Amino acid sequence: MFCNRCGSPLQSNPVVCPACGRRIGDPTSAIAQSRLEHHLHTLGILWMCIGGLFLVPAAALMLFGSGIHLVLHDREPLAGIFPFFLYLAGSTMTILAAGGICVGLGLTQRRPWARTVAIILGVLALFHPPFGTALGIYTLWVLLADEHGTEYRNLAQAA
Repeated sequence: MFCNRCGSPLQSNPVVCPACGRRIGDPTSAIAQSRLEHHLHTLGILWMCIGGLFLVPAAALMLFGSGIHLVLHDREPLAGIFPFFLYLAGSTMTILAAGGICVGLGLTQRRPWARTVAIILGVLALFHPPFGTALGIYTLWVLLADEHGTEYRNLAQAA
């Protein structure tokens, strides 16, 4: 007996394929598994792209914060505190970018922690229209189906 997905040989009456994590013998989950397998890589790539896009304004804020002293002279009342807030905003966006890139890599590599973190970031991304909202909806649609939780655990164990 061989796995229909990866072709590896199976032991007698297995529940899941030890090589790829696909559930054996359940025809109703085969459709859902193929949907998760198909969308998981795309979802990881999208998270990495959004993380990369967050790096652009983060770098701009930090550069603007370092050059603001040329515009605001020492005689301005906000000259000392305004660069701090720009650095703070840039640092926050850098952390968000790193989180998106890490989640994207975790999803493409099928890490066990990546599903939970992606769901949390997907909910938070809903409040960042238009791209964040679309990514949040797509993340929740892919990862929150009940059978996908079991399948993701099986895929993560097989990886």
